[in-house]
Amino acid sequence: MPTSTVIAHGEVRIEVLAQGTGHAVVLLPSLGRGAADFDLIAEQLAQAGYRVLRPQPRGIGQSSGPLTGIDLHDYAADVATVIAHEDVIARENAGPAFVVGHAFGNRVARMLATDRPELVRAIALVAANIGKAPSPPQVRAAIRASADPSLPEAERIAALQFAFFAPGSDPRAWLTGWYPEVLAAERIAGDRTSREEDFAGGSAPILYLQPGHDPLAHVEDAEAYQAQFGDRVTVVVIPHASHAVIAEQPDAVSAALIAYARKLWP
Repeated sequence: MPTSTVIAHGEVRIEVLAQGTGHAVVLLPSLGRGAADFDLIAEQLAQAGYRVLRPQPRGIGQSSGPLTGIDLHDYAADVATVIAHEDVIARENAGPAFVVGHAFGNRVARMLATDRPELVRAIALVAANIGKAPSPPQVRAAIRASADPSLPEAERIAALQFAFFAPGSDPRAWLTGWYPEVLAAERIAGDRTSREEDFAGGSAPILYLQPGHDPLAHVEDAEAYQAQFGDRVTVVVIPHASHAVIAEQPDAVSAALIAYARKLWP
């Protein structure tokens, strides 16, 4: 079972769920959602011999801090504090972490690798909207509807199916787990940060987990990213999945992360 610790830097408090022993793997959730989305994946990574760290974003759980006037550099600094703290308390496996970002979390992972490369062994981009343009308006509207508990359930399910879940997947599990205030803050922070700043992810090795059916993150975008950065990028396509791939195919995502981590730390 994970333990919970609160780590402070300045006026910010970040709750970290931690489990397992070994080299550090950090899991960052998607827009407006929290660490619980990674429950099954975290368990599998811990069982495979890794120290799994799940920082809760500001405004979720015991995490707190300003939600206005911030950008992706601030969210990356929160994660940097977690990794640096882990290095202080770790013993034989101290060192840079494998940082995994789902959807919005992938931009935080890339920004962290850009701002604090000494803390990052590699990054994984899971269902990453890698383009330099914002998400289309109809997709943003569907995301807002998915997270809005005041809307009729049928409307929310339709929005979830469109934005997050592949045909044949049941979206109802994501009717819960949303934090609308956090979603709004993260959206603004992302829009305030030029996509050029985090695009390359510094110089870290990159695992790119691409859902086979995703209205936000397309297979051709993953292929173009790999073509631009060459051997630094490894692309794995996860079939029968969309933007909520960690909920739809947790075993496939876990297997890909574990296989890549074993190459990072033979």
